[in-house]
Amino acid sequence: MKDKDMDDILKEAARAPQTVAPGLLDRVTASIGTSLHPVSPMPPSWAMKVGLIAISVAIAIAGADRAGFFGVLNLNFFERMIIFPAMAILIYLAASAWVGENIPGSKRWLAPSALLGITLLGMLAIFGVLFRNYHTYRFLSAGLTCLGIGLIHAIPTAFLGRLILRRGYIVNSVAAGLVGGTLAGLAGVTMLELHCPNFQAMHILVWHTAVVPVSAAAGAFFAWILAGRSASHPSTLASSN
Repeated sequence: MKDKDMDDILKEAARAPQTVAPGLLDRVTASIGTSLHPVSPMPPSWAMKVGLIAISVAIAIAGADRAGFFGVLNLNFFERMIIFPAMAILIYLAASAWVGENIPGSKRWLAPSALLGITLLGMLAIFGVLFRNYHTYRFLSAGLTCLGIGLIHAIPTAFLGRLILRRGYIVNSVAAGLVGGTLAGLAGVTMLELHCPNFQAMHILVWHTAVVPVSAAAGAFFAWILAGRSASHPSTLASSN
């Protein structure tokens, strides 16, 4: 058989009518129709950023209001003007990055690891310059208390933030979890700066700052767990959507 003969056979097969049973087409159409539902468009990215920032600030202020504004009241004007604008900038960067992780193809100014690194270095630099009391009285007990308080306030920040971004599509779950955890940790640190009157340098440098990496690691870990479960149960995920 020559190549020309093979070409003729294939062309003839392509011209042959491919009939499909009408009943099968009806069933396919019905199955597609039942799985299609109208969806609301995502809010604009600026609105989601504002929502994440508002949640972070509100939780930090609400927590400090409940526990007492002992920290900010004992800071001088210069210290306040350095710490809280810096925290606001870091919260804005983290909120922007988290929104970007939920919009495929969006422009990213910082990689998640770079965001975490800049956040930690920024806080360490600011706290290291402003606080010069190097006593370590009740270093472990007071430190663990502040770490726990900061993480407690990070949890609702992460949960409410995820509700704002629920219509987004996450391509890299671990990266999104790391960024979300970073933002949640910043809310916890802001609450501690408003509340905690312990100005020992090592206390703030170690325990206040530690809220962010612990929260970021927890966010990445839980995102990894959830992504693994979704991958191992694709039928369940499809049915839930």
